[in-house]
Amino acid sequence: MPVFKAPFNGYSVKFSPFYESRLAVATAQNFGILGNGKIHVLELSPGLPGVTESVSFDTADAVYDVSWSESHDSVLVAAVGDGSVKIYDTALPPPSNPIRSFQEHAREVHSVDYNPTRRDSFLTASWDDTVKLWAMDRPASIRTFKEHAYCVYQAVWNPKHGDVFASASGDCTLRIWDVREPGSTMIIPGHDFEILSCDWNKYDDCVLATSSVDKTIKVWDVRSYRAPLAVLNGHGYAVRKVKFSPHRRSLIASCSYDMSVCLWDYMVEDALVGRYDHHTEFAVGIDMSVLVEGLMASTGWDELVYVWQQGMDPRAS
Repeated sequence: MPVFKAPFNGYSVKFSPFYESRLAVATAQNFGILGNGKIHVLELSPGLPGVTESVSFDTADAVYDVSWSESHDSVLVAAVGDGSVKIYDTALPPPSNPIRSFQEHAREVHSVDYNPTRRDSFLTASWDDTVKLWAMDRPASIRTFKEHAYCVYQAVWNPKHGDVFASASGDCTLRIWDVREPGSTMIIPGHDFEILSCDWNKYDDCVLATSSVDKTIKVWDVRSYRAPLAVLNGHGYAVRKVKFSPHRRSLIASCSYDMSVCLWDYMVEDALVGRYDHHTEFAVGIDMSVLVEGLMASTGWDELVYVWQQGMDPRAS
C-alpha cells in the first residue's frame, strides 16, 4: 500500500472530491508546537512507490487542517496555526500561492470544512472559541459564531442541508447551528471531557458522531439526543478524529492518540470491525475516499501518510 514520508508531523489528510488519485496533507514542524508548516499534494499511482508529491506549499506556521474546494478542482483551503486561513491553487506554482489569506482568528485555526451542497462557502473552527463562515469571493468572513466557552476543534457541514453545521468543542458540548438563525439551535452535552471531533452520517442527516478525550465515540440522533444511539469503546487514549463512511451508512473510521485507526459499525453489537496499528506515534488524521469505495488514508506524528484499501494491511507493499 502507498506510504509517503513527510518532513514534518502529519495533522490532516483529505482525498480530492474530483480526482480519485489525489489527496492533500497538512503537516506541522515540532508536533505543531513551534515552527513551520507544509501542505503536500500527493498523487497515487500504480506500481511503486505508489504515491508521489505533485506540489507542496510552505507556511511560516503549523498547518492543522486542509479542505478541498467543492467547486474548483485545484483549490484547497488551509487552517494555519497563526490564526490565518489560506487558499491555494494547486494548478499554480508555489511562488504564486497562497492566492488568498484571511487573518481574523485570534488563535490557531484547527479545522476547515468546505460546504458540500452549496459549494461556495466554508467553515473554520479555532482555539479562539469561535467558528467563522467564509465565502471565496468575500474579502472578510461573513459571520462569526461565538457561543462555545473553550477551543472549537472542528466544525462540519451537514451533508444534505447547506445552512446547517455542527461544532465540537473543548467545553464538552456539541452544538448544532443554522446560519439563518441568530444562535445555535441545539446544545448536546455529549461527553464529560473535551470533544475533539464530530462528523455527520452521510445517509441520515439527523445522525452524527462525536469523539472525545474520554476515549469513546458516541453516535447521536438530533431528534432525540438525551441519550446516544451508541457508545463505541475500544481506543486506549483520546480519540482525535471521527469520520463517517461516504459509502456505508453505519461505518465509522476513527484515529487516536493510542496510535491506532479503527473501523466501527455502530449498528451491530460488536461494533469494532477493524483495527490498524500501522502508526508509531499519535494518529491524528483520517479520511475515506468519496470516489473509491473502501479507500482510506491516515497520517500522524510519525510523519507518515498511509493510503490503503479497507481490510488490507496499510504497511503491505
